[in-house]
Amino acid sequence: MAWEQEAFVRSLGALSSNTVDAYRRDVRDFVVWAERAQLSGPAEVDHLVLRRYLSYLTTRRLAKRSVARKAAALRRYFGWLSRTGALPSDPSRRLSGPSGEGRLPHVLKLDELDTLLAEGPDEGPVGRRDRAVVELLYGSGLRVGELCGLRPADVDLVQGKVMVWGKGAKQRQLPMSEASVDAVRIWAETGRATMVGPHSPADALFVNRRGHRLTPRDVRRILDRRASSPTHPHALRHTFATHLLDGGADLRAVQELLGHEDLATTQLYTHVSKERLRTVYEATHPRA
Repeated sequence: MAWEQEAFVRSLGALSSNTVDAYRRDVRDFVVWAERAQLSGPAEVDHLVLRRYLSYLTTRRLAKRSVARKAAALRRYFGWLSRTGALPSDPSRRLSGPSGEGRLPHVLKLDELDTLLAEGPDEGPVGRRDRAVVELLYGSGLRVGELCGLRPADVDLVQGKVMVWGKGAKQRQLPMSEASVDAVRIWAETGRATMVGPHSPADALFVNRRGHRLTPRDVRRILDRRASSPTHPHALRHTFATHLLDGGADLRAVQELLGHEDLATTQLYTHVSKERLRTVYEATHPRA
């Protein structure tokens, strides 16, 4: 039977575009390896073959996190083949990659955050947009893809709420900080109209200098211009979650705000908070 790669990719419609692209690449790489091993289709793949493939990846010195992600892609792929009846059983059951390095999320220092959020003396339309972007990323903990997909109608500046579409096409409503409400209002009222053009999408809250919908790459450039050191957009989301927990927020509430399906994903930030407390203790206690 054929590998059915494109049909599998089409079945991933509810996932984010980045996840779909990663799964496409991971399955394609496995198919290339399998065909070199004289396997003509998924019916010839068993659990041992999959274990050998993960071992092969390890010998090529791929990061543990990368191998674990590829294992997850193969579980999704062979699980789909089994559910659709293309395979009588799922050879990827109980397939697990190596545990990751356990790196904690990067949380911005207060001076780094102040630099990103600082308001210039005469920002102009681009500066107003940039500050609104940064305020929303930090003030509401948005994923960069969620921010880029925002429409003007998704933002309620009167009630201070923003509606986003997260992973799995799930919608959630989030509060906005006062600073982000002010920044988005200034951008919407005095900046956006000067940057949109005749071919700009009417449903894009944020646009780039060409009048097109803002992209994650555009957001990276915004942070590069404003940050004192290289900063990834997700660092603002990490900082949002960690600051909430530092302030005493309930873990379940933070899970809802971040849009995490699994509480274990959110619990990672409790380790970040403990690490921050330990750092403060060691830096300030005279007998630490």
